[in-house]
Amino acid sequence: METKAALAALTGLSQETRLAIFRLLVQQGPAGLPAGTIGERLDIAPATLSFHLGHLERCALLDARRSGRSIVYAANFATMTALLAYLSENCCAENACRTRAGAPQSQREPGARRSRSHETPARSRRRD
Repeated sequence: METKAALAALTGLSQETRLAIFRLLVQQGPAGLPAGTIGERLDIAPATLSFHLGHLERCALLDARRSGRSIVYAANFATMTALLAYLSENCCAENACRTRAGAPQSQREPGARRSRSHETPARSRRRD
């Protein structure tokens, strides 16, 4: 995936309603859902829904197909997979995401503290 396509996909997902739509359609799998059902499940007005579905489709995050009088939308899993690969392409290339014990973050127990390499240094406030 190229940077421009990644930015378009991230922009598409950076709005609450669009993210909710995309997550719902990911849960539905390749079968997708008709636009009306999406609107009902997420309580979105038809005009608003149409706007957000169009935006997600232009970002290549959704595929649309006609089924009778309805338009069925489904998550574009190829784009989602490519975006995830793009975001994690250089993960741990410098071993920055390893804990002190050397285990990758994904293998640590839940609730464990992050390694120092991932922590933001505390800022000191100067008061005069």
